[in-house]
Amino acid sequence: MTTDDQADATTAFAAHVVDATLSTFELLSIYVGDRLGWYRALAEGPLDAQTLAERTGTDERYAREWLEQQAVYGILAVDDADAEASARRFALPPAHAEALTDPDSLDYVAPLGRFAASIGAQLAPLLEAYRNGGGVAWADLGDDARDAQGDINRPWFLQRLGPALAGVPTLHEVLSRPGARVADVGSGHGWSSIAIAIAYPLARVEGFDVDAASVVAARRHAEEAGVAERVRFRHVGGEGLAQDAVFDAAFVFEALHDMPFPVDVLRAIRRAVRPGGEVVIMDEAVAPEFAPDGDEVERMMYGYSIFVCLPDSLSAPGSVGTGTVMRQSTLERYAREAGFTGIEELPIEGFASFRFTRLVR
Repeated sequence: MTTDDQADATTAFAAHVVDATLSTFELLSIYVGDRLGWYRALAEGPLDAQTLAERTGTDERYAREWLEQQAVYGILAVDDADAEASARRFALPPAHAEALTDPDSLDYVAPLGRFAASIGAQLAPLLEAYRNGGGVAWADLGDDARDAQGDINRPWFLQRLGPALAGVPTLHEVLSRPGARVADVGSGHGWSSIAIAIAYPLARVEGFDVDAASVVAARRHAEEAGVAERVRFRHVGGEGLAQDAVFDAAFVFEALHDMPFPVDVLRAIRRAVRPGGEVVIMDEAVAPEFAPDGDEVERMMYGYSIFVCLPDSLSAPGSVGTGTVMRQSTLERYAREAGFTGIEELPIEGFASFRFTRLVR
């Protein structure tokens, strides 16, 4: 590489970092608008800074600066840019409003700002873990991360999980059995358990999670969804499935890679699911093996891994430390170590960036 080529490459990389800085500021500004209710207020119609502040109980000067920043970033529109600052009215375009305020939309992305904020609040403990080992537990990330995970998954589970499972005949048959018992290991805010109960009204679902606050939220969500009589949640990890538990099916939705002892969890699940039952793992659809030119899914999952999932897993002494980027070869190894004979990818496509895998006895 010539000196000029080196200079051009350096300048291009510097520009890349500047773009990343702009994106970081943008995502954090989305967090502010989401948490302060500013987007929800703007979704009702154009507002000036004073009116926005009054409707949301916030400070007018900060509201005005944020509104202008949002317009400069292209998130908001302003019809009267030449007016006095206090008189300018800002509007949230309908397409942007859906992505930022509609929790039922599959394009709802406002929770991503909460993830960013929760990570930022834990950077000092993360650096300590990187230096000396250990980790940062999921509970330490707080409500921002917990709510973000639940809210980003909610529309996908409630709208797409039932049809996805029904599209696999053998799985559909098991879940349709009268009185079928279903285990949802790592159930989080409970939306996957609730979705299964809604799709299969003859089934009873038990969710298991190690995060106490998530279990409380899941129970509330089940009550609000009207399925609490058939869905219950327990504050216990997958390793703690009762020895005498008997299930027709068990699922782990986007959680196995977080677990410090995944083989123990899978071993407990294999013991708990009756012969002829189903065991399905839904996890990130990452590439078969590492490559430095990974796609956006790969980049996103490595981001989650270094800041959230790997530190969470390594917060437990002795953890295997899987990380978010769990290749199929790793899942198969875990399954075989737990006593399964192999894995089989299910024909479920278009479910965000996830892959469904059946564990074979």
